[in-house]
Amino acid sequence: MDFEPRATRKDITGALSSPEFFSYGVEAYEACKKRSLTSDIIVEQKKVQEADLVMFQFPLYWFSVPAVLKGWMDRVLCQGFAFDIPGFYDDGLLKGKLAILSITTGGTADMYWKTGVSGDFRYFLWPLQHGTLHFCGFKVLAPHISFAPEFASEEERKGMVASWAQRLKTIWNEEPIPCSPPWYFGQ
Repeated sequence: MDFEPRATRKDITGALSSPEFFSYGVEAYEACKKRSLTSDIIVEQKKVQEADLVMFQFPLYWFSVPAVLKGWMDRVLCQGFAFDIPGFYDDGLLKGKLAILSITTGGTADMYWKTGVSGDFRYFLWPLQHGTLHFCGFKVLAPHISFAPEFASEEERKGMVASWAQRLKTIWNEEPIPCSPPWYFGQ
């Protein structure tokens, strides 16, 4: 796609609401209301609007998303499109849509448990699933995680792909996770 991940003044095609002091969030919100965001953002927002389920497929980088995906979220899921104040979490502007994370890791599954060297995987899903997706109104499905595919045998990788393919066949029957602190951090 060659998507530009940097959120800059160039994202606003019209006049700024406050040209003497540039605030990206304020200007993107005003531009969203006036439909004066750049065409690459509007095209991506249209894809989200037309989707019932949005899948985010990415390799885990430093316990987060790659920079281009972070930039996509920053630019596309702006106030006025994905959320408003008020109008977030269960009332987010993308309510009624599902979202799922499909993640590959560089580490093995045993590294991502409470007693593992990296800690419980759900701890670092919180900002992404709750703080971004749920904040925008998405109902979030349990993530699909393929642990260390580059270190797995070809047979194990085929099993990972088959597992994901099988899950996709019944994904419309899944219940969203409760995006609440107890799901991520326990009682």
